[in-house]
Parts: sequence; structure tokens; C-alpha cells
Amino acid sequence: MLELDNLKVTFGKQEVLKSLTMTLESQAVGLLGPNGAGKTTLLNTLLGFNPPTAGTARVLGYDIIRDSGEMKSLIGYMPENDSFISGITAVRFVAMMAELSGLPRGVALEKAHEALFWTGLGEARYRKIETFSQGMKQLVKLAQAIVHGPRLLFLDEPTNGLDPPARQRMLTLINDIVHRSGTRLLLSSHLLRDVEECCQDVLILNQGEIAGCHNLEDEKESKLKFLELDLLGDKNLFTAELERRGCSSAEYADGRLKVVLPETLSSAEVFFIALDMNVQVRKMEMKRSTLEDIFLQAVEKRHGCVQ
Repeated sequence: MLELDNLKVTFGKQEVLKSLTMTLESQAVGLLGPNGAGKTTLLNTLLGFNPPTAGTARVLGYDIIRDSGEMKSLIGYMPENDSFISGITAVRFVAMMAELSGLPRGVALEKAHEALFWTGLGEARYRKIETFSQGMKQLVKLAQAIVHGPRLLFLDEPTNGLDPPARQRMLTLINDIVHRSGTRLLLSSHLLRDVEECCQDVLILNQGEIAGCHNLEDEKESKLKFLELDLLGDKNLFTAELERRGCSSAEYADGRLKVVLPETLSSAEVFFIALDMNVQVRKMEMKRSTLEDIFLQAVEKRHGCVQ
């Protein structure tokens, strides 16, 4: 899907993307990072809006500089911010985007009707877009991104501003595109659950650098199990004994204890350790690491916070 080859982008004296090198081959990739990490800059650079300061990238095998025209015809792009034309109807807007993507006028109009019906906007397609709700505007942006039948979708915050039902509908449509048509996906979002629901791999950016790249299924299977404990008693004595037996622990803000277990120690043994320490276990839950754990660990490593 995507190859980054020492890709660097500088705005004035600020280095926004710092020599990114990475190959991504899966069907659906999530792009994560805190605000200012460089996610939107990376998308804009791949689309040709920001010329690289150094290095290059290849999208679907096409060089973003040398093969820009061929590459763009294969991509659908849904931007984060609205960019509608005042007074235009949904069907005219989507048809115009289809024409700009290379479709003949008659075919573009036909495909625009199909895309709007598919997103659920068939009855509203002749209305002016400025009369639409935020959820409907997001669906128009999705329709214009898929109208020309792209091989790869770039979606930048597709659930931005949506309430829970509208968000779930958007994610269902995205999954339908990926799994039924075989279209590849690069999804940029600050919502980890969106990425978990739609993507196989995740690329994490932080301060313009690659902080991590993970296959979500592999991570879920390989991550160590951990316990969340609500305790009453001497936590310091208890955690010291756990660490002596190979555990690591951290305390949440609300006082709960997170304990990462080695393979040699079971949750039942933890309960008996608490009993020996005269510590009362009020609640014990077994969990596995989530995408949030993966994300926070990657970002914190870049700040030197995780050993």
C-alpha cells in the first residue's frame, strides 16, 4: 500500500516530518498520533499538497513526485475539514468530484447518484449541502471520496463531530467498502476505537517521527495479561512482594492497581499473596492490553517515560 523512503517535510525552520522510512502492506492501516504529530501533514504530502523537503514515498507502487497523476486517479480522499461550494447540491458536488477524478460527465452523474444512495443520502441528494446536518455532511464527503471507484481511500477523521449512532453508521460503511470491494484504507483518527474497528495495522506518529508500527491481532495475542485490582490495606507491601515475584505494577488515579503478570504467576496466586499480606481484594479483573496501551506506550517511549 505505502512505502515511505526517508520522507522529510519542513515548513520554514520547523521540521514536521522527520525522515520517515516504513513499508505498509496490509488492507487497512490506522494512522494515530497526538495533536501535532504530523498525521494530516503526512496525508497531504502523499496527496501532493506539501512537496517533500527530502526523500519520497510510493503509494500503490507509484512515486508521489514522479507518478503523481497516475497515483491520484487511484485514490479517494475524505478531508477532515469541510470544503463545500456555497449553494451547491449534494449530487452536483459529488458529480463534480467524480469528473475531477477523470470520469466522463454522464458517468460521473450516474456514479454520484449511486454513491449518495449507498451512503443513505438518496432522498436528500438534490438539497443544498449547507442545509445538511454535520452527519450528513460527513456522508457527502465519504460519497465524493468513493464515487470514482478508488483502489485506496485516505480518510482523515471520518467520524469527526458525529453522535454515537452516526459514528457507528460511518464505521459500518467504511468496513463495507474495505471488505466487500477490496479497497485499501489509510484511516487517520484520534479515536482509538475507530481504528480498532476498521484496521489491521496501526502506524503511530509522534513529533514527526514513527513511534511504532503494530499488527493489532498480533499485539492482542502476544501482550501479557494483567490484573486490575481494587484493594484495601497496605498496597506498598503488597506491590513490593509482587515485584519480588516478577510482576510490574502501576496505580491509577482512582487508586486501582494495574499488575502485569509474568507467565509463571497466576491470578489465583496473586489472591493468596494478598491474603498473606493481610490485604483485602475487593475487586479483581483479568484484562489484556488494548490499542490504548499500545498507543500510550509508543508515545511515552518517545518522551523517555517508559523504561
